[in-house]
Amino acid sequence: MDLHLRDKVFIVTGGAKGIGEGIVKVLAAEGGIVAIVGRNKADNLKTVAEVEAQGGRAFSVVAELTRPNDCQKAVAEVVAHCGRIDGLVNNAGVNDNVGLENGSYEAFVESLHRSLIHYYLMAHYSLPYLKETKGAIVNIGSKTADTGQGGTSGYAASNGGRNALTREWAVELLKYGIRVNAIIVAECFTPLYGRWIQTQPNPEATLERIKSKIPLGRRMTTAEEIANMAAFLLSDRSSHTTGQLIYVDGGYVHLDRAIT
Repeated sequence: MDLHLRDKVFIVTGGAKGIGEGIVKVLAAEGGIVAIVGRNKADNLKTVAEVEAQGGRAFSVVAELTRPNDCQKAVAEVVAHCGRIDGLVNNAGVNDNVGLENGSYEAFVESLHRSLIHYYLMAHYSLPYLKETKGAIVNIGSKTADTGQGGTSGYAASNGGRNALTREWAVELLKYGIRVNAIIVAECFTPLYGRWIQTQPNPEATLERIKSKIPLGRRMTTAEEIANMAAFLLSDRSSHTTGQLIYVDGGYVHLDRAIT
């Protein structure tokens, strides 16, 4: 299916690694031009090189998204480079273990900056250009907003906020024809996830136990599966879909625990 993404310009925050990298590569494979926004220039350029080696188009925008001015500058750089924005994927964030017992006011606010506030800022600064193209926004979220996790108040609150903003923006932007949706991730295997598994006392057994709780196929979701949904939601093939929280999780969050 042609998603009609050729020559369209997309911003993907945290696009150098993990789920973000997967989204960048799928969008580029569909003919899009992708701005990889992240703090580490070397990581950004590595992914750019991999995209270009496959015949795709991507470029690096270095930004520390916890700094509001960097969000504004990142959007300005994309527009200066390409002249337009057709879609925004808010993806960057970190499950940083800022909890209720072990946290503080300062740590909680910093956590919100890492995982929520830049979602608002990137959308705010991209909005004038998304109005021109009737573009789309995709917010990447986490099951922690639905299930809790324990010990990660900042990240859970951020994901609850992402869900609420998805619905709020979908309403606010109806008049511009801008669609806003979210993809909710549960257990998706990325290099970061793999490093976390290795910190467990018995990594292989821990991974098998987690996979046994995922109803569809007893396996982890892949970054490519998240990316495929993101590309669809950014495309006009999903032209009447907005305000949705879409769970690409093999049934992890909602299906009856008895089946696992």
